[in-house]
Amino acid sequence: MRYYLYISDAKVDMLLAQIDPAFEQRSTTEAGMGLRLFNIKRSVEAPAPDRTAKLERVLRHLDESGQTGTVDEPEPYFRGTLPMQWGKLPSASGGALVYFGGRTEQTILGLGGAGSHAIGPSAPQSQDFAPSSAPTLLAGLASALSADGVEMPADRPSLAWVHTAGRLLRGPLQTVEFVARRLLTGPSPYPELDARPGMRVLLGSPLYVALAD
Repeated sequence: MRYYLYISDAKVDMLLAQIDPAFEQRSTTEAGMGLRLFNIKRSVEAPAPDRTAKLERVLRHLDESGQTGTVDEPEPYFRGTLPMQWGKLPSASGGALVYFGGRTEQTILGLGGAGSHAIGPSAPQSQDFAPSSAPTLLAGLASALSADGVEMPADRPSLAWVHTAGRLLRGPLQTVEFVARRLLTGPSPYPELDARPGMRVLLGSPLYVALAD
């Protein structure tokens, strides 16, 4: 079982509609048959598949089709288990951006998504933008950095926002597991600040993030 911190229902539903459009109908029919077999109120409407069942169906397809890589060698999607700091970044526009920051020995990683997809009583319920693409996520990072008083030169590459954003995060490291969509990747824009030469930066938008055992 997973203890979820974040599930992007929007991305999961979009992918599921493409890879298995009959999944929800089939799952509802199977649930209805199960209800009848166990003689539970025949008039009850069969429940729709829950968000975790849909997520697992999407993850299985990505794995089986070879679309899931690692943080250091990402395919269109990548998975990992890393110590990360995370939280809601401040935004001058008031938008809710949940951001996870961590690193491997080779890659500085940032994962960002809509705050409304975070799970828990303190999760924000609305946002001014939906940061699931590189332009909107980078705009959210720029707004967050500006709200925190960080000035970025206009000629810096996009991944400079990702490199810098991790330092805004507060709180202890938590080891989390995740699967995310690759958005941007490239050489570190600040090699002089890195722990070792040849570091890369990776920006992704998660399908899910969960606490790891």
